[in-house]
Amino acid sequence: MDCHKILLSLVILSCIIIPSTAQNSAQDYVNAHNTARAQVGVAPVVWNTTLANCAQNYANQRVADCALTHSNGIYGENLAKGSSSSFSGVSAVNMWVAEKQCYDYNTNSCIGGKQCLHYTQVVWHDSTQLGCARVQCSNGWYYVVCNYDAPGNWDGEWPY
Repeated sequence: MDCHKILLSLVILSCIIIPSTAQNSAQDYVNAHNTARAQVGVAPVVWNTTLANCAQNYANQRVADCALTHSNGIYGENLAKGSSSSFSGVSAVNMWVAEKQCYDYNTNSCIGGKQCLHYTQVVWHDSTQLGCARVQCSNGWYYVVCNYDAPGNWDGEWPY
């Protein structure tokens, strides 16, 4: 095999491998959050390794069951899971941000009993630090945890 074929093989292999890690970096999580936050005029979040470690520890505890059960820790927390290997950290953030259509700012409530609290946590004005993690569960699904400091979703307070 000549050098050109080897190089071509490596390029093809990297195209297969690289997407599996795409959209799961700290910067990917931060960018996805900050895009949503900028739309409502809220200051950007920054990555916090302590929060990320906490998210990773909790995600590791959920590997066996992949349950969307909150840790009840000291940080704000969003959870998501998806069955496809393409379910990335950015996919999870996009799911949460899609809940914006279910949020009524004027009444500061979710419309018609639909879920919107993941969205309000993403854009919560006092949540300026972020740490997230993604694991593959025993059943093959992917599980994402994001932690926020300061936590959001305080009763009676608007997110922005």
